[in-house]
Amino acid sequence: MPILPIDSGRYGTKEMKAIFEEERKLYYELTFESEVANAQAKLNMIPSNAAEDIKNVILSNRITVQRVKELESVSDHDIAAIVEAISELCLESSKPWIHYGLTSNDVVDSSTSMQMRDVFRIIESKLYQLIKELLNKSKEYQDLPSVGRTHGQHASITAFGLKFAIWANEFLDHLTRINQGRKRFLLCKTLGVVGTGSLMREKALEVQKIVAKELGLFPTEAATQVIPRERYAEMMFIITLIASTLDKIAIEIRNLQRTEIDEVQELFRKGQMGSSAVPVKRNPIKSERISSLARIIRSNLFVSLENISLWHERDLSNSANERFIIPMASILIDDMISTMIKIISGLRVNTDKVIKNIDLTNGQIFAEFVLQGLILKGVPRFKAYRSIQSIAFEAIENMEHFYDALISKDEIMDKITKEELKVIFNPQTQLSASKNIINNIVYKAKDMSVY
Repeated sequence: MPILPIDSGRYGTKEMKAIFEEERKLYYELTFESEVANAQAKLNMIPSNAAEDIKNVILSNRITVQRVKELESVSDHDIAAIVEAISELCLESSKPWIHYGLTSNDVVDSSTSMQMRDVFRIIESKLYQLIKELLNKSKEYQDLPSVGRTHGQHASITAFGLKFAIWANEFLDHLTRINQGRKRFLLCKTLGVVGTGSLMREKALEVQKIVAKELGLFPTEAATQVIPRERYAEMMFIITLIASTLDKIAIEIRNLQRTEIDEVQELFRKGQMGSSAVPVKRNPIKSERISSLARIIRSNLFVSLENISLWHERDLSNSANERFIIPMASILIDDMISTMIKIISGLRVNTDKVIKNIDLTNGQIFAEFVLQGLILKGVPRFKAYRSIQSIAFEAIENMEHFYDALISKDEIMDKITKEELKVIFNPQTQLSASKNIINNIVYKAKDMSVY
């Protein structure tokens, strides 16, 4: 039976969870040990037949998680147990060269980088898919005028499709952050006990360069016994930024699905139940799930920031919590992106309600454009502002449409004709640069080979 919900199959995909399974973790660690021995042999640091023997033992799949655990139960040291498991199967002449010049955290940190290398490949692939879904929606609704809200109040007119383009643009920038950050946090370290190169001495950096290239990582420029945890914090920060953007989208969808607004609705499958007590409920549960998981990821970022301050060349105060926060953040962000793809692809947009909501304020949403009309006629800005404000507030008290209130005032009609006001009060004429902005984001995505 699974102990935690993250182990139950409820959260995360199989491909992401597989990266953090014990067998896969051991595979990464053993691969690192093999590549180090191979690099050392290339540089004539250890006998080539010893490196070949170590490689053959590792590739034989005879080193099991169970055996490593048995050895760890005696040594109380996970990496020492791995080294001992390799040694048990190697030739006597090869045993001195296993884990030569390395320290435990060379293995731990480099294998973690290998995990995160594969994590970000999955994340990037799914972000590509999500961006495509968002841009498809942005193009579909680029000509649909809708309410733009600030402070929860109607503010002005926007294209409904612009929402999706803005979100897509943030994910494009997240992809850039991942690509630029790789060289800073997907690091290979072979510099030994306190980061000097230790027993490998002058050749340590060359070993590290060779191993990093073979593993698709980047050589550490400088470290203590551990890769500086600023690097892990940046990695966690990028994941947290992605989670926060997903949360932002989820909150907007949840708000737009309110009964009173009713502009969008998450896909509701046949047979799905929104409430055990209320048969008519259709709740935005997928968006709520994203918001809930985002809170966990944000809290994990705080832990990774705390891990930066270690004693001297290292201590173990980061070690235990990283076994939780790194897999958890990776598995949950994968789940969140996958869920958002489903939400956007299946999102129902109630176009009739989107248009109808524009007139909820009886035309007052067009006040910005009336102000512009007066300014263009030469009326000083604040004089025009105060005049429009007074008319608008009076219209609310009299339950009068803003257009009707305006045409009844000589101070307005002396400057603007009814025909000009009708154009102003046509939402289709107030989309401004929305389409151009959407097209710019589409071009940006195409330049990045995303769309």
